[in-house]
Amino acid sequence: MPELPEVETMVRGIRPHLEGRTLTGFRRMPCSCRPILVEPSPAAVRRRAIGRTVTQIGRRAKRILLKLDSGDAFVIEPRMTGLMLIADPPDCEHLRVEWLLESGGRLSRVWFWDRRGLGTVRFLKREELTELLSIGRLGRDALEMTADDWRTALGRTIRPIKVALLDQSLSAGIGNLYASEILYRAGIHPARPAARLTAERVKRLHAAVQEVLHEAIRHEGSTLSDGTYRNALNQNGGYQSSHCVYDRAGDACAICRSPIRRIVQAQRSTFYCPKCQK
Repeated sequence: MPELPEVETMVRGIRPHLEGRTLTGFRRMPCSCRPILVEPSPAAVRRRAIGRTVTQIGRRAKRILLKLDSGDAFVIEPRMTGLMLIADPPDCEHLRVEWLLESGGRLSRVWFWDRRGLGTVRFLKREELTELLSIGRLGRDALEMTADDWRTALGRTIRPIKVALLDQSLSAGIGNLYASEILYRAGIHPARPAARLTAERVKRLHAAVQEVLHEAIRHEGSTLSDGTYRNALNQNGGYQSSHCVYDRAGDACAICRSPIRRIVQAQRSTFYCPKCQK
């Protein structure tokens, strides 16, 4: 966490305030906690970025892209607890990076905040960005995949479908939370071998991916009990109230009233309904 819906929400939250604005500063914030990866050095970033205009804010799977008119781009990976913020942060202790903007807009700065220190901020040249985001290293964005794309990707592995959904080289953007919700929506058992899904099940999977991820984006992502994820305004997401199986072991399935079960796959918790997902 954050997963694709949360990262997309961050992008939508900062886009109106950054696109078309000129960068006037970049600094690594004083922080006594575990340091995050920032490369190259802030001084090197400032030499190339100050005075440049932000032309596009986008997303590639779970990465946030801030593209400049020079062709260079910031690539931010929130990982487990990273947030892009335009409002006061949850605390100042875990502020990591600050971008300053020229005067004239309602917003003068943007922050990257990260409690656990697992996130990264890279400033890449155009060719470096192309290499990092190449299809060979990162699968197609889950929201862009067709049913045929899913059939091709999943046909390459006999791993359990839940485990395959987490493989970012097959499909980029889906994490542990939404994988459980997607499989529940599609009525597919999480242990079924990916390559053995029928054409009908692949179609249901594709439809469930689209429905669950778009619904989560509309609700601005999921803020769990630890309160880690916040949107760009430091507010809770709303999709957690719509979770059907995730972190609900022992609760009754909303469809059949069977108890939701929890199993461990690839060292991650999986939640499913044993009756609806045979």
